[in-house]
Amino acid sequence: MTRVLSGAALVIIAIAIVWLASSLLFFLAGEALLVLAFVEYVSLARAHHLDVPAWPVGAAVALTCATFSHAALGGSTWFALDVVLMSAAVAIGALSLPRWRGGADALPQTAAAFLPILYIGLPIGALVSIREMRGPEGLFLLMLTVMVSDTAQYYTGRMFGRRPLAPAISPKKTIEGAVGGFVFGTLLLAGVGHWWLPSVPLSIRIILGAAIVALGIAGDLFESMLKRSAGVKDSSTLIPGHGGVLDRIDALLFAAPIYYVVLKYV
Repeated sequence: MTRVLSGAALVIIAIAIVWLASSLLFFLAGEALLVLAFVEYVSLARAHHLDVPAWPVGAAVALTCATFSHAALGGSTWFALDVVLMSAAVAIGALSLPRWRGGADALPQTAAAFLPILYIGLPIGALVSIREMRGPEGLFLLMLTVMVSDTAQYYTGRMFGRRPLAPAISPKKTIEGAVGGFVFGTLLLAGVGHWWLPSVPLSIRIILGAAIVALGIAGDLFESMLKRSAGVKDSSTLIPGHGGVLDRIDALLFAAPIYYVVLKYV
């Protein structure tokens, strides 16, 4: 019951923010989500014995999201994003020098510090930009596709699942469940996209729907891999019955960038 109630509350909050929030309020909500996800990432990194400098890296992650969203919120240039990414790479490399203690972990430490910029900052910035480009319905279509795919994977897997999809990472995920996710997720985006993405041809919507499902599955497995390697079940206990923020947005973090690219450039 706790899982059902907290899940329903999450859906209501997400719908309210996506459909009713102003552009600025939605951006601030995205940054708040980013902070929570980053805190969980730092915890996972430390469970791997990787000491990520939380404040400077967190600032780089938040600034990356902000500069990515800048153009969608009225900015006129992408140069700032280039500056942020290059500066972050140099700064994180420089910060790693006094923190190294002579072990064989120099590359893992530095890589773990830079990863959240790409893994969390850019995708959440893409979500903000998608809403500005295509309105609440464009963003909610992405979210709904991921939710329907996840639900279809769960129930199809329970009913027909026989062959494991990635046994070393997530033993309960099955190939049959993934197929169910592809069918229902792709149909959802192709069908509902007729009203919410009317300028996108049906053939592109079908391909995009399949790509979102595939990347959502990859994002889910990627976060599961991080957790399994760290020896933890959930990224945190923030959401009763659902784990942490990363557990809820893992699929979106992989799916949002391709959705953004297709809507903007294809």
